Parts: sequence; structure tokens; C-alpha cells
Amino acid sequence: MRYEEFTIEGRNAVLEAFRSGKTIDRLFVLDGCQDGPIKSITREARKGDTIITFVKKERLDQISETGKHQGVIAYAAAYEYAEVDDILNAAKEKGEPPFIILLDSIEDPHNLGAIIRTANQAGAHGIIIPKRRAVGLTATVAKTSAGAINYTPVAKVTNLATTMEELKEKGLWFVCADMDGETMYKVNLKGPIGLVIGSEGEGVGRLIKEKCDYVAKIPMFGNIDSLNASVAMGILSYEIVRQRMN
Repeated sequence: MRYEEFTIEGRNAVLEAFRSGKTIDRLFVLDGCQDGPIKSITREARKGDTIITFVKKERLDQISETGKHQGVIAYAAAYEYAEVDDILNAAKEKGEPPFIILLDSIEDPHNLGAIIRTANQAGAHGIIIPKRRAVGLTATVAKTSAGAINYTPVAKVTNLATTMEELKEKGLWFVCADMDGETMYKVNLKGPIGLVIGSEGEGVGRLIKEKCDYVAKIPMFGNIDSLNASVAMGILSYEIVRQRMN
């Protein structure tokens, strides 16, 4: 996975970034270094549940843009993340049942950018992504979204399955895309809904799939058995739009 977020290097700069409240997606720290400043940085990182990776000096030198990393490099999101409640409030303000896109292990920034763009056009109120095994709001994501990132909130959560359970308590139900499901035209996609899309290679994970109320299949008649994740999301999103309009 390639990281393209805004890079922050150097102990003072990284520590100040955390203390100022900047969203840090990932932290690379020199393996074995446990002096005072590094301990302060990792302590701040754990407060925000930032992913911390301990690496050799050669790895830090490789990813450093300045050559003056001082044993620590942070990747900050190109755009600020929303909260899940922000997405629910967006639906409430519009007087609409929530329509949320949940992404399981989407690691390609072009896919995420395209999904944000389509979500905006389809009237989705927001997108939820996991903190691990997923691309964040990088510069490439922003560019691919063609500006939609400024209008469609994206929330990042520690545990996607737990978030789904919490949303179920608030009245949402969930459908995921999978070839083992029922044809999407036969599934009731009205009401407050979360659409779950998995990665192209592995699809929706087993645990996440078990949390879904329905599994929907996109009819396909070609020689291959899969679609690009952003294309699958677009097809199912507009089936939701069609059913809501009817």
C-alpha cells in the first residue's frame, strides 16, 4: 500500500502536530528507540489510536523526504475526517433516511476517490472506512474525487463491525455486495441503509458479511466474475436511488 498523505518529519514537528489536534493516520518510528521525545510521541499517538509501525533506519531513510526524520515520520490526512454522528446528522438535516457507504479493506486511492465522487452524486450522506488495511484521505483520493471530498463526509473507525452494530441500534440495516447473494432487484433497498463494499480481491470479510442483513448480487453475463469496487458500489447505489424514487 502506498501512502500519499501529508508527511511530517522530525520529533518536534510530529509532537506538535499531535498536540495541535491534526489527524495523523500512521506513525513510523525507529525500532528500538525509546528516549523521552519518542515516548512522548508514541503516547500521543496511542491517545488518538494512530497506527504505529516500528521500522529499521533504512526504511525511515527510504520514505523520508527531507533526510532529517530524527527517527520518526508521521502521515497526516490530506483532509479532516468526520464523525459517524456527522453523517447521521447530515441525513437528519435533509429529512432523509440515512444512506451510508461502508468500505471493507479498500486500499486503492483511485477506488476510494471514485467511490466518494459517486456517493456524492447518488445522494449518500457519508462514507465509513476502517483505520487498518484501508487507504485514508490522501492527495490522490482528493484528486480522484473531483471535488466531492469537500461535500461528502468520510469517517474513519477503529472497528467496522462494532460501528455496524451501533448503527443497527439507531435503525439502520445493512446490505453487502457478494456473488453469493440474491439478485439486487429482488432485495428491498429502501429505508435507512448501509451499503457495504469489499475489496476487489477478497470481497467483504466474513465477520462483516455476517453483520449484514442482506447480501445482494449484481447480475453479470461476461467471462469474468468480478467488478471494480467503485463500479460495483455505483451500480448498487443507483439501485438504492431507483427504489427510493419509486
